[in-house]
Amino acid sequence: MRPFRSSSFIARSPRPAASRAVPPGLDDIDRIARAALAGLPEPFATHIRGVHVRVEEFCDAETEAEMELESPFDLLGLYRGVSIDRKSIADGTPHVDVIFLYRRPILDYWCETGEDLEHVVRHVLLHEIGHHFGFSDDDMHRIENGPD
Repeated sequence: MRPFRSSSFIARSPRPAASRAVPPGLDDIDRIARAALAGLPEPFATHIRGVHVRVEEFCDAETEAEMELESPFDLLGLYRGVSIDRKSIADGTPHVDVIFLYRRPILDYWCETGEDLEHVVRHVLLHEIGHHFGFSDDDMHRIENGPD
């Protein structure tokens, strides 16, 4: 289990978030995530077809405790499963790979930074897909930000 934390984003100049009478709901975040998945090129698309994406308000209390989070707002997304580099056909038990996107922390980050919501959701989703392919948080940081 490898978390995505907001600290791994590149800091950008904040701009005011678009005002909305109603904040984007679970279905809105799900729609954005599905559109991002649909836009993935091959061979990536083939390798994520069995990965489920779930949008929830926050991580559960068990995950929060397990990851020693200071606040549930610290976790924007999470990959749970067995990464491709660790799967084996000898495994008798099929594993369900799930990417969780947490709506409230994502919206909080979106409001704080003023970044485009579609960009934030796509970024979190791609980060978690990276974990499905076996990349660590450090690997993802280098991919996202370039070498130090």
